[in-house]
Amino acid sequence: MNREEKNEVVSALQEKMQEFGNFYIADTSSLSVEKVNNIRRKCFESGIEMQVAKNTLIRKAIEGLEGDNSDIFAALKGQSAILFSKTGNGPAKLIKALRKAGSDKPVLKAAFIDTAIFVGDNHLDALVSLKSREELIGDIVGLLQSPAKNVISALKSSGGKIAGIVKTLQEREG
Repeated sequence: MNREEKNEVVSALQEKMQEFGNFYIADTSSLSVEKVNNIRRKCFESGIEMQVAKNTLIRKAIEGLEGDNSDIFAALKGQSAILFSKTGNGPAKLIKALRKAGSDKPVLKAAFIDTAIFVGDNHLDALVSLKSREELIGDIVGLLQSPAKNVISALKSSGGKIAGIVKTLQEREG
């Protein structure tokens, strides 16, 4: 691979990292071609893009991103597959499901989720429980609607009582 081809791979990786906003680096070494193809198929079904690249090219692509992302460089050893996803917890759920099926791989090396960096497989459970942006917005909307619903239901249920109290107060004044 010559320098020009390497630069193309680095810029393509950077574009995907910026487009998706979330990516996981996983270890798929020692897996058979059949198992890797199965992982690719599951990724495709889940809306996740999987790409294998050299660690040096991944490092250069990460260096081109905004902010200090040097914490992730320690994970760039051995064979690395990158899982790109629009949702922060999608690849973590996929890895967890693959492990339930009986495989100890892929192993999570690192994850980059909306500028937050998680290094190590021990973060997998925390990443699975992360809520997506849409889920968080839904929770906030639900919380904001709750007090308004309580006021409206209180007014509806005791609307007759309020009208009676107002009428009684008017009669006293008159």
